[in-house]
Amino acid sequence: MANIIILGAQWGDEGKGKLVDLLACRYDYVVRYQGGHNAGHTILIGDRRFVLRLVPSGILHPGKTAVIGNGLVVDPIALIDEIDQLAAAGVDVANQLRISNRAQVLLPTHRVLEKITEALPGRTPIGTTSRGIGPCYENKASRRGIRIADLLDRDYFPGAVAQLMEDHLIRARAFGLEADSASTDIAAVTARYAEAAERIRPLVCDTVRLLSDAMAAGKQLLFEGAQGTMLDLDHGTYPFVTSSSACAGGACTGAGIPPSKIDGVIGITKAYCTRVGGGPFPSEALDAMGDLLRNRGHEFGSVTGRPRRCGWFDVPVIRYSAAINGFDSMVLTKLDVMDELDEIPVCIGYRLGGVMTREMPATHRLLAKVEPVFERVQGWKSSTKGISEWTELPEAARQYITFLEEQTGVEAGCISTGPERSETVVRSGSCFARLTGRL
Repeated sequence: MANIIILGAQWGDEGKGKLVDLLACRYDYVVRYQGGHNAGHTILIGDRRFVLRLVPSGILHPGKTAVIGNGLVVDPIALIDEIDQLAAAGVDVANQLRISNRAQVLLPTHRVLEKITEALPGRTPIGTTSRGIGPCYENKASRRGIRIADLLDRDYFPGAVAQLMEDHLIRARAFGLEADSASTDIAAVTARYAEAAERIRPLVCDTVRLLSDAMAAGKQLLFEGAQGTMLDLDHGTYPFVTSSSACAGGACTGAGIPPSKIDGVIGITKAYCTRVGGGPFPSEALDAMGDLLRNRGHEFGSVTGRPRRCGWFDVPVIRYSAAINGFDSMVLTKLDVMDELDEIPVCIGYRLGGVMTREMPATHRLLAKVEPVFERVQGWKSSTKGISEWTELPEAARQYITFLEEQTGVEAGCISTGPERSETVVRSGSCFARLTGRL
């Protein structure tokens, strides 16, 4: 067993929630290290469906500690709503959830500010969830944000929130933005957030010390990323990215963990590819095949309900993502979505200016110009739904997986064949099995 990071290798929505939930039983702490309630992890347990936005997926396992790290931006109202839903489902939130006192507080006026980039005429929208995540991270970077520790300070918080909200509203008015009174009434917001502070106060602590003590005591930690590597602020398809470090390095800064304490990194990727929002997507299928993938894969956002853009497995994306994160293994999800296909296109490279490349262009302008180069792999035309043994997969399905391994240089140590915990293939002898103890 080891301390490992699980994160998305594409543009998010790869199925991280299921994998974290699947593995959490073997770990003592499950730690979320970046993002906000713009991320949605959907978990199916029997006939019960959970959509978690801020709370780590591991909380669905009794006795496990779920940690919201310092790298997150937290809307206290959204968090309490999620806590109440979990408590109503019988989850022992009071004993299982811990929140960093250094995480940032997201305010209603952060959502107002997001309209500057997303709704004003003449500006190129990024395609965000409009949850105010970006503006909250902007305040963090400009050293003007409010942290959870500040929220809990009854003397300091009222003045700090009034000053920050007033600054937000000045900017909003300068751009001619309108907002509802619930978002702009400073006194009402202060009272609502003060009430929320008391609700979460027993859950807040110094999570850096909590995790450091846990590791010293021999406890095992599982780090849960949100979004995906191609949405990372530094390494993604900028500016069509999120506002945090969604790659493996973000786990160290977003949870306060030394790099030397990380023992492995596992990348999650679909057997095809999806993207939400704006930005280039070289392998996108803009025909009936894209619709087929969307409908068979139920590709609609768990937070927003937006239909996802669908396309084919992109080898340059995974090679790039593996280089950034140092994947020890990858998990291939939604293999069963491909069951009906006669043949499966795989993007093995790009042609740019007539020249073949497998590298990732640095600008979204160049990436939008590339011509994907496809190699077609034979489909298997039979059901893989629910298969849990490698040898039971159709031969052509195994060949498809082997082809992806050869092209990306990363083993596929685990394959998901459905949303349930049991619908999973773990390959014996794989690095995935060694790191996770699923031998």
